Amino acid sequence: MDSTEIAELDAEALLALYRRKALSPVAVVADILDRIARFEPDINAFVRVDADRAMADARASEARWAKGAPKGLLDGVPVTIKDLIDVEGLPTRKGSLTTPRTPASRDAPAVARMREQGAVFVGKTTMPEFGWIGACHSPLTGVTRNPWDLSRTPGGSSGGAAAAALLNLGVLHLGTDGAGSVRIPAAFTGVFGLKPSYGRVPAYPASAFNVLAHLGPMTRTVTDAALMLSVIGAPDARDTTAWNTPPPDYRIGLCDGVANLRIAWSPRLGYVRDLDADVEAAAAKAAARFTELGAIVEEVDPGFADPTDLLRTIWYAVSATIVDGVPAAERAEMDPGFLRIAEAGRRYSLADYLAAQGRRVELAQTMIDFHDRYDLLLTPQIPVPAIEAGVVTPPDGRFGEEWLAWSPYTYPFNLTQQPAASVPCGFSQSGLPVALQIVGPPRRDDLVLRAARAYESLAPFATLAAPRGQKRKRRPPERPPPDFDAFR
Repeated sequence: MDSTEIAELDAEALLALYRRKALSPVAVVADILDRIARFEPDINAFVRVDADRAMADARASEARWAKGAPKGLLDGVPVTIKDLIDVEGLPTRKGSLTTPRTPASRDAPAVARMREQGAVFVGKTTMPEFGWIGACHSPLTGVTRNPWDLSRTPGGSSGGAAAAALLNLGVLHLGTDGAGSVRIPAAFTGVFGLKPSYGRVPAYPASAFNVLAHLGPMTRTVTDAALMLSVIGAPDARDTTAWNTPPPDYRIGLCDGVANLRIAWSPRLGYVRDLDADVEAAAAKAAARFTELGAIVEEVDPGFADPTDLLRTIWYAVSATIVDGVPAAERAEMDPGFLRIAEAGRRYSLADYLAAQGRRVELAQTMIDFHDRYDLLLTPQIPVPAIEAGVVTPPDGRFGEEWLAWSPYTYPFNLTQQPAASVPCGFSQSGLPVALQIVGPPRRDDLVLRAARAYESLAPFATLAAPRGQKRKRRPPERPPPDFDAFR
């Protein structure tokens, strides 16, 4: 099997070939490492590539498959981990020059579950500093770029994971989502991203953003995401807020379809003013296709007011707490934009924060009531295609200076903690991906996956073999710090 064919394979196909001894994990990982070496200078998606350990793990997997004794559901499947999540033996830098270089002493729960099932860890992916924005540039690693158009961001904060997923530089990719950080980059790059119900995937250490923060899969196919969630959703005693029940196999019933489901389509959630015409048209067409699948689709808004102020209170206050935990002498090395929102966050009192949490619960109840009438909610995912790389908001000024203004569809469902997925549904006239959001009732991750798979069956997701406009020569990152440890 040549490199081109390997680059097209998803986890389901890889495992079938391993089972038949028609392909080796060693060949797959070697191919991925080769493509990272070729593409990384242009996209800058990795903080570190652990090539030696990846090849050693691939050889161990190859030996198990040769004996017909795979270790688990993911044996030999290459994965990447966002650099907000601990991987034993590697530092967790969080996009910041101010974080320790000390390697993590143990795997985070989701990483541990994948390791137990035989996954091969390729490396850690880039993110903005402490995940503060929906773009992907940081003082630590510079600018990460969108493979569809290198002048654009892949989105954030799980931006490196999205770029790697699109190019199949690893097959399963673990991201985090505190206000859209899985779904924004999934939309901007045209991959599938799922923010599971809060607590379905245990987290440790706990996120500073607490009840807003979810861990979820980013993949090329819905089936791969279902497989991944079936593994990473297993309980872990270190997270006292996570579910203590084993996850189902989310692949079971995945193809049951959406016939007779009641689905709400809300193009503007009742308050979104600025929506790109290409995005609205593509998302509306995608929503309408659910009628072809047998669902009952009605245009209706969920009935809540714009929750930006609510999210801002929590997001900015927590950002202030993060920055205040960094020694004052080191703050000059931090992202100036992050420092500005932290300064704004210091103006919120504890009473403000607690009141916001109370309003968050009220918003969640509104959506619970809404789902008594509708099984699913569909919206556009992001109101614009991918914005320019290296900026916080589009330079034309239409969204002002705050990134939350161009991501109004994502954070409401972090506040409510319900499952939501970003599903590729076409392209803008400029050739950039557009996505549909599927939102489900709390703890109905299976239903969101089913709906996403039903749509995928009608409109398979586009893929990309190499970055468009790739210069095919090595170049340094825009801002290489002294301790930059990426694979070069």
